[in-house]
Amino acid sequence: MSRKIKIFTDASSVAEIRKFAGEVWVSGFTTNPTLMRKSGASDYHEFALAAIDAAGQLPLSLEVVADDPPSMIREGRIIGSWGSNVNVKIPITTTDGVSCLPAVKELLDSGIKVNITAIMADSQVEGLLEILRYDSDVIISVFAGRIADTGVDPVPLMTKYAAWIKDYPNAQLLWASPREVLNLVQAEECNCHIFTATPEILNKIHLLGKDLEEFSRETVQMFYEDARSANFKIP
Repeated sequence: MSRKIKIFTDASSVAEIRKFAGEVWVSGFTTNPTLMRKSGASDYHEFALAAIDAAGQLPLSLEVVADDPPSMIREGRIIGSWGSNVNVKIPITTTDGVSCLPAVKELLDSGIKVNITAIMADSQVEGLLEILRYDSDVIISVFAGRIADTGVDPVPLMTKYAAWIKDYPNAQLLWASPREVLNLVQAEECNCHIFTATPEILNKIHLLGKDLEEFSRETVQMFYEDARSANFKIP
């Protein structure tokens, strides 16, 4: 697979990270408390160290669990010390809607690589640009899929954000929460740097460019075989 955009895996388990680390087209990993809980993780530190090891030298984003900027800074420093390939994920806002940009700035100014997550609005990106330095090592994770869930086309927004950050050499725009493989094509056309997706979506990437007539025939074949397996009959 040859694409300009980097493909990250949204991983819920260490096993998934280890599996996709062996794929030459995977460039990194992200996870979050929701995904970790899904895999049954109960000890954050234990999970994180195993995940860092499984990722090898590929970047891995690990998220803080605190809900206030001072605690996020404390947790971010700890998480950032666990590996040179770690990006500390900081949400753009607290659960009360308080901006987390002060925490982001403090960590970036300390030389910690940060992934700002759950971004969905122009004002959030604008606020972030106000605190970035020229050389800030930052991933800007915009939840394009969730934006689309509201009926808003994320493509013009992602294209705009990519243009906004083009003068920051270490800033990377990430298309997050995709819903289908088409989003990978859209993300690349928008000049996003990173596309992250769950294994369910990544496992369908091989369909890119597939002949549609052949795909149609295979779909009919699936319906036919399933009907036979179920022993369906029409009286």
